[in-house]
Amino acid sequence: MFYITAFILGSIWGSFSNVCINRIPKNISILTARSFCLSCNKKINWYDNIPLLSFIILKAKCRHCSTKINFEYFLVELISAINFLVIFYFFGLTFESLLLIILSVFFVIIFFIDLRHFIIPNELTFSLMALGFIKSFLTNPSLFIFPDYVQSLIGGVTGYFVIWFIIFIYKKLKNIEGMGLGDAKLLSALGFWFGWIALPFILIFSSVIALVIAIPSLINKSKNMRTQIPFGPYLILGCLFYLFFNDQIIKFLS
Repeated sequence: MFYITAFILGSIWGSFSNVCINRIPKNISILTARSFCLSCNKKINWYDNIPLLSFIILKAKCRHCSTKINFEYFLVELISAINFLVIFYFFGLTFESLLLIILSVFFVIIFFIDLRHFIIPNELTFSLMALGFIKSFLTNPSLFIFPDYVQSLIGGVTGYFVIWFIIFIYKKLKNIEGMGLGDAKLLSALGFWFGWIALPFILIFSSVIALVIAIPSLINKSKNMRTQIPFGPYLILGCLFYLFFNDQIIKFLS
């Protein structure tokens, strides 16, 4: 029952994440406005807004206008549910689990907003920065991957200026923007959460993942080296790889 509850809670937060993904870029309130169909603008009844189940029961169509519901809604809820389940499975009912759950919700929202709109809203990155630094005073760095406040502060500042420097140099050489400051703020947030030592690995992992995914498009010429890509999702995937291989990285460095 514990893991079933975690899965259900995750799907509920996934539903809320969908609200954020759709409303934040449009500056629509995520708290006051009720859920509505983006096609016919009809309010969605509570029984048509049950995470995961409603998508299946409605056969991915709006009850009022029969417009097809984007599969992304279901995917976000499923990913969020799995995130909660995995976190509770490995870390149980701990303070670290709560922190990772909060981080996972932010990750899902940022991932899909950047993937769709090529932006990372400041309200998300600034909130992550603040939370990342505050939690460095509340966790024991000897027990987990979270750093102390000194490493956290250095990581946050370094993360921002690494991307800022890349943007500056690329613009000087090519006279175009190579990356956005949203990526700089996201890497800064990751630095606040996991310290400066995590940054090289996150950048390496994210760059490799981005390159591997981009190679087929470059080969068939559907994209070129000037094609705009959202780098935020790759930074998130790079961070997940860092967390997954954290033990091996520590052993390699020690």
